[in-house]
Order: sequence, then structure tokens, then C-alpha cells
Amino acid sequence: MAAPILSYEDLGLVQGAGWLFRHLDLHIGERDRLALIGRNGAGKTTLLKLIAGKIESDEGRRTIVPGTNVVLLEQDPKVDGCATLADFVMAEPNAPARHEADAIADQLGIDLSREAASASGGERRRAAIVRALAQNPDVLLLDEPTNHLDIAAIEWLEQWLTRFTGAFVVISHDRTFLTRLTRQTLWLDRGTIRRSEIGYGGFEAWTEQVYAEEQRAAEKLDAKLKLEEHWLQRGVTGRRRRNMGRLAKLKDMRAERAAMLGPQGAAALVTGSDDVKTKVVIDAKHATKAFEGRVIIRDLNLRITRGDRIGIVGPNGAGKTTLLRMLTGELQPDSGVVKLAKTLDGVVIDQQRKLMAPEKRVRDVLADGGDWIEVLGVKKHIHGYLKDFLFDPNMVEARIATLSGGERSRLLLAREFARRSNLLVLDEPTNDLDLETLDLLQEVIADYEGTVLIVSHDRDFLDRTVTLTLGLDGSGTVDVVAGGYADWDARRKKRPEAKKAAAKPTPVAEKPKAAKLSYKDQRDYDLLPKRIEEIEAAIARDEAALADPALYVSDPARFAALTKAIEAARAEKDAAEERWLELAEQVEALG
Repeated sequence: MAAPILSYEDLGLVQGAGWLFRHLDLHIGERDRLALIGRNGAGKTTLLKLIAGKIESDEGRRTIVPGTNVVLLEQDPKVDGCATLADFVMAEPNAPARHEADAIADQLGIDLSREAASASGGERRRAAIVRALAQNPDVLLLDEPTNHLDIAAIEWLEQWLTRFTGAFVVISHDRTFLTRLTRQTLWLDRGTIRRSEIGYGGFEAWTEQVYAEEQRAAEKLDAKLKLEEHWLQRGVTGRRRRNMGRLAKLKDMRAERAAMLGPQGAAALVTGSDDVKTKVVIDAKHATKAFEGRVIIRDLNLRITRGDRIGIVGPNGAGKTTLLRMLTGELQPDSGVVKLAKTLDGVVIDQQRKLMAPEKRVRDVLADGGDWIEVLGVKKHIHGYLKDFLFDPNMVEARIATLSGGERSRLLLAREFARRSNLLVLDEPTNDLDLETLDLLQEVIADYEGTVLIVSHDRDFLDRTVTLTLGLDGSGTVDVVAGGYADWDARRKKRPEAKKAAAKPTPVAEKPKAAKLSYKDQRDYDLLPKRIEEIEAAIARDEAALADPALYVSDPARFAALTKAIEAARAEKDAAEERWLELAEQVEALG
């Protein structure tokens, strides 16, 4: 790591009756790309505020290079007292130049003249991003930056951060975002902090090694390893094995679903056998819906069967909520029909989390103040059920107001999943959840016997969860694709080029295109995919070696060599992918 520009030594903070964390040492270099990982309630957001100087520590010394500009993007931006979003952006003491703010706002697609009080969560989030980025930070602290953003905005932010020349620390549940951007990891765990010089992509392998070393150390001392109980039940290695099994099952389900779809690009499902008909829970035929003259959903033909996991994706304003309301019967189409099975009994978990009254206790939310909760018709003690959802059973008397945003979301999931239902509707379920809880949510969804409808911008979550993706682009067309976000994205990226090529007139004097690729281009096109796989395997191998916590001390030369090799491999992989995509476009153009 380069010389730090911001450091904390022996950091400690009291929260409630005890220490939230103590004796932490933290150093941030001028080009660090740090993922801050930790369970909900571990103190990640609090740590970011300490780094930013927004709150004072009870112990420790903060050192910063003079002139360093530290900017914090908070998870819940407060726009109170601001007439417009522009007023909010310019209200910061270190306010950015207005023209810089306007330029970033234009790229993000946010109108800063929008009235602040009536702005949506997504609009407030974009305004907060504009304010943070336009301040030209040297250290940028990002607390769940992708919450309330659509996929286009997330990808724009990824590109901006890739070009960013300063340091950043990011808390996020978005695995794709973390994997693409981070190069180092801070792990806040059980009141201590560990640092690894690998990005989030190597995090699970690193944690496995840490726990294995703790286990070996405890055995040498002839003592029982004192990890929390849920780590014994849901250890990282066991979780990874379950993930692999679940993803293999999901792949089979997607293949089965693809076989039920009509020709590529068609939205209607084949009206197959009687067996398929008896499994249909939602049946849309030529369903169309418009608002104020704009067609939101056009001629939708879709059959959703029992057990389907449906992901709904698209930019904000494309019609995701309209489609969801039509599929659940809350909204009727203007023409066509959407039929729901008479036995359909749904549970809706929305992004507003309205049921979490601050004055209530955990016991009140889960069991109406009692000791027992009925889980899918079976009585279970509240303490045991809390453990299932990764809570300390002693939290049963805690007030909702004392829980973090992620803990509240997890508690709501625990409550709703206890109910009997055969349709589960999840609207942005991943907001505020930590990565461990996301793994739990994926397991619960995989085991759910009914049908699931998910609206989400979390690409990795969709890729790990859904069997069928409904993609909207704002034109009224609904793409039905067997698979997850990546499958829909691949089709989405092909379509604009194909349309553009078809619409482009051929000049009279234009030189005829080659009928085929050159020998070198064809060879690259054929061999690059295998080379990319080899590079990825080499990166994974080197990251696993680098994950050894003792390597930096025991063999600093090898540590430096591995770090340099990983950087070179990533650069080669990026270049290879860009080259192959260029060739793929040429192949497509040649037909």
C-alpha cells in the first residue's frame, strides 16, 4: 500500500452500554479502492462517518494529509429545508461549482430544478451523487451508492469510479458493483477490522482462510473456537457449497423454462401440455396498458407457472411497477386480459418497509408480543426463529428504532416468510441488506414452493435467483428471456446495433465490406474466449494466494509480485474482452 493520506490509529467508539469497536487501525492510500464488508449492525456506516470526520471517536487519533478533501455520500440523503434539488446540491459548505454539478446531473439524468420535497428516493439519491462527485474529492466514502438507482445509473457510476483518480471506500450489497471496482477489502468483524490487498472478488476465499486459521489456532490451544452460533451453522465454506448446489439447480430450471418459450424474442409461452396448463398461476393474453397517451405495456403474452422465479428489470420509468401491478391483479389492462389462479394467495414485501413502527419491539413485530410464532403452519419459538434469520436471540426485546436499516429489512423478511402463501412479491428486496443476509434470502427464495415476482436492479442477485427475466426498455415491449439479468443484458445490447445497422443507408460510393474476417481477426475471435478463461483462472489463483493474512509479513517479495501479476492480468483481460467484443460486432454485421 502507498503512503496513507488518511489514517486512524487505535480507534474506539462507545455505542450504548459498550464498545462498538476498539483498537482499530485504519489506513487509506491515495489510490485505494476499498470494499468495506461487515454484517448489518457491525458499524460500517458509523465507521464511514468517523473517517469523514462527521462524528468524534471516543479513542484514537485521526491523521490526514493537509488539503485532503474527504466527501461522504450518505445512505439516506436529507433534503429537508431545500426548495429544489439544486439547493440541496449547493448547500454543502464546500459547495461544487454549479456548472460542474449541472454537467454531472445531465449525465446522470436528473433535473436539479425538481422540487426537493416531492422528489422520489431515486431522484434524491442521484442528487446526492451529483453533490458528492462535483466536490472533486480526494477520498470518496460511499454508503450503499446503488440503492434506488436503476441499472443505467449504476453502470454510469461504475464508469465514473473506474476513471476516478482518488481513493474511495464503498459499502454495498451489490456484488457486481463491488467485484468490478474494488482492489482492497476492509472486513469489519466482531469488533475488529482486517485488511486484504484483494478486491471483493477474493473475499470469500480470504474469509475461509481466516476462519480456518482461527480454528487451527484454537485447536492448538486445546480451546473451543468462540465464534457466534450462526457461523457454525452457516460457515462460509458450507454456504459456498449450498450456493453451488442452488445455482446448479437454477441452471436446470432455466433450461426447462427456455424449452417452454416460443421463438427467440417472442413473449408468448407455448400453450403446451395439460400439465403446464394446470400449473399456470398468471396468464396474460394481449395485455396492453397506457397512461396519458403513452403505452407502458404493449400486447403482453405471458404464462407464469407455479414455481417460476420472475425478475422484472429496466430503467426507472420504463413500467416495472405497472407490469408488477398488472401481474398481481392490482391493475387491470386497457385491452387484453390477465387471469390469476383463484387459489393465488400473495405476500408483498415492498421497498417502503412501512410495517416497522419505531416504538415496537422485535417480539411485537414477529409474534405480536408473544414467545411463539407460526411458521408455515408450524409453531416455533421466537428465539430459534431469530437465529434462522441471523439475529442474536437476545435482541427479542430491542426496539425497532435501535435497529439498523438492514436489520429492519431482515426482520420484515423474517415476519413475511413465516406466513403461508403461494405468491411472493419482492420490490427492491436487496436495499439495506448485507451480503450475508442476501445469501440467506437467496436460500429462502430457492426453497420457496410458490411463485416469486422480483423487481430489482441488483444484477448479481437476479443472476443467482430468477428463472425468467422480463425486461422493459420504456417502449412498451416486454422481453421475456429464460435466465437472469446477464441473459437479458446480452440480448439488450445486441438489439440496438442490429436496428442501427438495418436502418443505416449504404452510400453509393461505399467500399464493399469484407465477406469474412481476416485470418488474424478470425483467429483472435476463436481463441480469445479460452484465453480470457485462462486469465480469470490465473487471477483467481493469485488472489487466493494473496488472501493468506500472513503472506505480507512472511514473504513481502512474493506478496508484491502477486499484486503486480494480478494488476497485469486484469489489464490483459480487459483488453482481450474489448478486442473480442469488437470482433463479435463485426461477425454479427457480416451475418
